Amino acid sequence: MDPPSAEAVLQSIFTLYNNPNKQEKETASKWLEEFQKSIHSWEIADQLLQRKHDLNSCTFAAQTMRNKIQNSFHELPESAHDSLRQSLLEHISHITLETKPVIVTQLSLALADLALLMSSWRKPVVTLLERFSGNPNMMYAVIELLTLIPEEINSRYLRLGANRRKDVLTELETDSSLVGDYLLMCLMNCNDNELLQMKILKCFTSWVNINAFNLSQIGDNMIIAYSFQLLTNLNTKPEIHDAATDCLCGLLQCLEMNNNGDGLDVKLFNGILSLEEAYNASVAQEDLDKSMNLCRLFTVLVESNLARMVAGSEAATPHYSIKALELVLICVGHYDFEVAEITFNMWYRLSEDLYQRNNEALTAHFKPYVERLIAALYKHCQMEADHEGLIEEGDSFKDFRFKVSEIIKDVIFIVSSISCFKQMFLILQSPNVTWESSEAALFIMENVARNILPEIMQLGERDIPASRFNQLCAESEVVPKVVEAILNLPSNCHIAIRYTSINILGELCDWIDSNPETLEPILNFLLCALQQKNGLATAAANALQSICSACKKHMLGHISGLMEIARCLDGFEIQTESAIGLLKGISIIIGRLPPEQLTTAMQELCGFQVRALSQLTSGEDDGLGLKKDRHDPVFWVDRLASIYRHVNPTVSENEVNPCVFVIISNWAVLSRAMECYKNDPKIMERIVRCIRYAIRCVGKQAMPILESLVKQIITIYSGHNHSCLLYLGSILVDEFACEPSCIEGLLSMLQAFIEPTFQVLQVENGLKNHPDMVDDFFRLVARFIQRSPFQLLQSPLVTPIIQCGLLACTLDHRDANLSVMRFFCSLLSYGRHDRANELRSIVHGILMQHGESLIMNLLYASVFCLHSYMLSDVADVFVEIKHLSPHQLEGYVQKAVDALPKKNSGGSITVTNEQMIEFVDNIVKSETPRAVTQALQEFARLFR
Repeated sequence: MDPPSAEAVLQSIFTLYNNPNKQEKETASKWLEEFQKSIHSWEIADQLLQRKHDLNSCTFAAQTMRNKIQNSFHELPESAHDSLRQSLLEHISHITLETKPVIVTQLSLALADLALLMSSWRKPVVTLLERFSGNPNMMYAVIELLTLIPEEINSRYLRLGANRRKDVLTELETDSSLVGDYLLMCLMNCNDNELLQMKILKCFTSWVNINAFNLSQIGDNMIIAYSFQLLTNLNTKPEIHDAATDCLCGLLQCLEMNNNGDGLDVKLFNGILSLEEAYNASVAQEDLDKSMNLCRLFTVLVESNLARMVAGSEAATPHYSIKALELVLICVGHYDFEVAEITFNMWYRLSEDLYQRNNEALTAHFKPYVERLIAALYKHCQMEADHEGLIEEGDSFKDFRFKVSEIIKDVIFIVSSISCFKQMFLILQSPNVTWESSEAALFIMENVARNILPEIMQLGERDIPASRFNQLCAESEVVPKVVEAILNLPSNCHIAIRYTSINILGELCDWIDSNPETLEPILNFLLCALQQKNGLATAAANALQSICSACKKHMLGHISGLMEIARCLDGFEIQTESAIGLLKGISIIIGRLPPEQLTTAMQELCGFQVRALSQLTSGEDDGLGLKKDRHDPVFWVDRLASIYRHVNPTVSENEVNPCVFVIISNWAVLSRAMECYKNDPKIMERIVRCIRYAIRCVGKQAMPILESLVKQIITIYSGHNHSCLLYLGSILVDEFACEPSCIEGLLSMLQAFIEPTFQVLQVENGLKNHPDMVDDFFRLVARFIQRSPFQLLQSPLVTPIIQCGLLACTLDHRDANLSVMRFFCSLLSYGRHDRANELRSIVHGILMQHGESLIMNLLYASVFCLHSYMLSDVADVFVEIKHLSPHQLEGYVQKAVDALPKKNSGGSITVTNEQMIEFVDNIVKSETPRAVTQALQEFARLFR
């Protein structure tokens, strides 16, 4: 881009914001984007800020300056850093309370980021305070800067590196007393300016969050006392109330990580307990925002004390902090379920800790609190008395009930599912119980029903008192009574009660399997529900699927009824996913039939789907009805795939699989569907998925269709590049590459895939834009290496594949990168001493040729490209190379480390010689992938 003038930039900004012509606005936007990327934008942004032409140009200039510092700081030589600092300080000095917040924020971000990046700028906080703290008009700007500096320390854009970050944090800890004094001075002189009060609290919190303050010295800090005062005052404005809550939450979280507060924790605990009255006042005033803030504070209070609370409650007397659970339960009882929802993560953390400790006496301390939690959630889950029908999808109340389901499943072991089930049953038996109360009780029962059978079975295994054993057995007798009540629901009961009752039957599937005498009446009940509308049929289908999966042995006698359901499936008002699930259940039962019956039943079940698909591919779909989804091939292909996937007969090695006849008979229709829909990637993916399950179902016995299938996918892939065909190729390799007669054809298939694949991946950003193709291609190659290593490693294909893999090392897509790493691991594993000599020599030759580039790319990717959680996959490759040749690994890692930059764009040292030596040593000495992963993660932090 040629150097533009400031006037040209101003004109483009004016066009972007004021020109009514959309095309010209779009052109201006693209031009400004290119301008911001150019080296010239540094100088012109500075000029625009000096001119103060209008709001839009100043905003754009400030955003540009911030963006350049965050993303393109390397463009500036170190000699220009100081002049940039002076320029930004000058711009900042003109900020007043009247300056637009967006400009203040962008300029402050720019200067804060510069202070962090610019290693030659020593003590930036001191510089700012010395220059501006004496000017009352600069209070707003200085507080904004002091807020952003600690907040930006962990910015992923800046990539400060661990060494620079450590230096900055040490410096900020030293400066924290100056900042604290300045904020106190501002608080005393802000003349009740609410904006400044809020900014002061936010600034204090940002320094708390990086643990810059010495906690033992701030117990009497006026800002903390002021936060409590604000939360106690019923007239505090919402924004300041938020900031005060954030401040105290930050202190609690800081104490949780580093409890050296010398009494600060007790002061905060007692201070927050005293806010119960303020919470009650917020409820009385129906001030939901304040109620939510205080609930969040009470919840964080529990979370910050959770480790001590649980560990300290193992004695007969629970830890004093358990009192905070009372506050949380008060909030759970709030009339608005959004308040209760704030506490859910805390209950999950508590349940995890108790579950890991597995101490009944300890758990007993928390049982009363969980019982009250479930009682409160039961009330929250009640629908409105005048509600008609079921809760609609997307309704916030439905989302809340889903979260309630999850939290109940997390905590129910603390109180036992059986006792909870009984408690809810007692509610159902209450005189004059309303329908909404009954439905909510059933909803809670639905979420614990799955655990009842395991609890009953464990009764005899536990060494518990006879009285308790008898009590639990009596409670377990509630289940038959509940089932009986459900089966005898009156016809006029609310639809929501019937819906939830059907769901309970599905969740009781394991109990039904142990009580087979209940199966027939339950099936009759569900069959009636299948013929209903308004969501009941879908619920019944889901329940039937669960019962088929759990009661396989008992359901065999009901196969004729299941087949009748399958024949009438399209007559039921069932959601697509539930219909597929029901076919899954029926298929599971079919898979347990004797071979002759299995083939007949499977052929009939598949026939419903295949006939419709055949009509669609032949253009004769008039008989499929008026519903739009019936004319979508995906509708029928997904059903067929479900059948292929779940009919799993037990077949010995020499027996003919009874599914073979059906799958080969249906192949022509699937083949025609592939040809018919080869232009549609979505439909092709579903067809390929169906074929995959068909191949997996019968394995090598699918040989009769192998040749035609391979020819067809090669032809389609050459013209359409659907990556799902590569995945299907990997399935074929997995199943057939062990057959000598198939190897040559499969190798030809791989060769035919390579050219069109590399054409797509070798264009600019090809790897980044097609991660699915990378994933499926390297999955295919890895499978080939695992099944037929000699043939692939001796072929000329291996070199271009490795070269492509080297480029793909830096791809930050989890699945794609994992497939690349598994490919290298599979390849390198054949160099071990327990492998054939010929293979070992081939792999060692590959390592000699590509090992240095591989380690270089892997280390560069680990440092600059990949997420931290992906480095465990990279570590596996390092370990494989170590198994082959530890000395080569050491040399390769040393060269790769030497090639990395030793300074960042701000001039600070990223990695010292000692750290490089330590890293190489850690990699070479590490014996496990976990140790290598840790070494890579710690090293990568030096550059991030």
